[in-house]
Amino acid sequence: MSQGSQVKTTESSPPVVTKARKSLPVLDPSGDYYYWWLNTMVFPVMYNLIIVVCRACFPDLQHSYLVAWLVLDYTSDLFYLLDIVVRFHTGFLEQGILVVDKGRISSRYVRTWSFFLDLVSLLPTDVAYVSLGPHTPMLRLNRFLRVPRLFEAFDRTETRTAYPNAFRIAKLMLYIFVVIHWNSCLYFALSRYLGFGRDIWVYPDPAQPGFERLRRQYLYSFYFSTLILTTVGDTPLPAREEEYLFMVGDFLLAVMGFATIMGSMSSVIYNMNTADAAFYPDHALVKKYMKLHHVNRRLERRVIDWYQHLQINKKMTNEVAILQHLPERLRAEVAVSVHLPTLSRVQIFQNCEASLLEELVLKLQPQTYSPGEYVCRKGDIGREMYIIREGQLAVVADDGVTQYAVLGAGLYFGEISIINIKGNMSGNRRTANIKSLGYSDLFCLSKEDLREVLSEYPQAQAVMEEKGREILLKLNKLDVNAEAAEIALQEATEARLRGLDQQLDDLQTKFARLLAELESSALKIAYRIERLEWQTREWPMPEELIEADDEGEPGEGMSKDGEGRADQEGPPGLE
Repeated sequence: MSQGSQVKTTESSPPVVTKARKSLPVLDPSGDYYYWWLNTMVFPVMYNLIIVVCRACFPDLQHSYLVAWLVLDYTSDLFYLLDIVVRFHTGFLEQGILVVDKGRISSRYVRTWSFFLDLVSLLPTDVAYVSLGPHTPMLRLNRFLRVPRLFEAFDRTETRTAYPNAFRIAKLMLYIFVVIHWNSCLYFALSRYLGFGRDIWVYPDPAQPGFERLRRQYLYSFYFSTLILTTVGDTPLPAREEEYLFMVGDFLLAVMGFATIMGSMSSVIYNMNTADAAFYPDHALVKKYMKLHHVNRRLERRVIDWYQHLQINKKMTNEVAILQHLPERLRAEVAVSVHLPTLSRVQIFQNCEASLLEELVLKLQPQTYSPGEYVCRKGDIGREMYIIREGQLAVVADDGVTQYAVLGAGLYFGEISIINIKGNMSGNRRTANIKSLGYSDLFCLSKEDLREVLSEYPQAQAVMEEKGREILLKLNKLDVNAEAAEIALQEATEARLRGLDQQLDDLQTKFARLLAELESSALKIAYRIERLEWQTREWPMPEELIEADDEGEPGEGMSKDGEGRADQEGPPGLE
């Protein structure tokens, strides 16, 4: 089923939608038809870019094939006109959905600068042939204004080709050829203005044998221009002021353009690859992996389309890695400034503290889903919740077609399976099938990160739990009795915990008192022991000890004359 029909399809009127879809020949800007049309437009644009200047500077070329040029001119004009028609029938993405309303497409196109350039490039300047004659191809210079289509075609081809580096080199060589071609045409025109053969610098006199042929004129001019722009040298010295000015201009062009491009071609390719690798995932490895394992063509095409969507719309999936070198506070401010419009539309994050947003955006992981891809299926284990940044997702039945609801930017889902809602009969399982209608950009928040953030903000957690409870009631997935029993059990558990906390506090108080009493008793015992030691020193010494002292040294506590010496003072504080 196409994208447009997915948006408008209902169970009651699928035939009407199918008929309306067939009557809308709108091209998808990421599709194959639009891509091949861009490649077709390369030919008329290159024709005008190369041939018109050549015909204006080489009169023989214009006179010899006038009929062929007129046919090719108006054929290219027809392609230019068809290109405008294609522009009016090329849709654009809005909220990740392809807009197929031709009125909106036309209104958007006519307000762009591209419409003005396309219109001016088709102005009938050929009407001046009536007065100036048909041999004035310079009147068609306004066709050069369609060159942006050439650049767009090259950009699309670069994202699709399997050899982007080789294509970049080929594109660079083409630009070099166009510059040399234009310069050679200007050289021949200047030589004709100054006079052929007037000096050695200008083109030789066509009257000389061999120089009258048109092929020789162009090849000689191209060779001369190549020598100048590559700064090889070996060119005749100019003799007149006009020739000096032409040489100086070419040297400046060579220094600033060709020589710089050729000298840094390898570094340019390296920088482009480095930038792509930094902002977008490397699709070359995935392509090679799929080729080695012979992945089926349909799946390979889906993978390539996903990568192409990221590059065309400049979407990044590794923002955390890009900002990882910034300080945490600065990284949070940058992330908030980028994602604040999206987060402000989410109901649970409205009027939240700035610190909550800062913590949240640092944990969000951007993800992009392709049209028809399932974000989650009913019964899957839920490990993350999603916030819709851009695009539309449908809540579908098991058949994948019947739509119950459409979710837009700013909404969120998946919180039921990662939040412990009491009475949830699904547990941590997904309760619905969510499918992306178009290209959808989502923010993914894991279960662990969500709990970590909401643990500091109970009010936001309560709002999310209440929202999940309402959804479960609508889906008949909430067991009220089990919820009440779980609430009662939780309240009883909390009451027991409070009782245990109170008992623990009482035990701690008693233990502190016992410890204080123990310390007091130990202090008293130590005091009594010290007092007893001082008292024992006042007791009279036995006669055996006195006689032993008389035979030897005086004993401790005795004087030299044999009389016991008693301290007159007791320990401090004793009477």
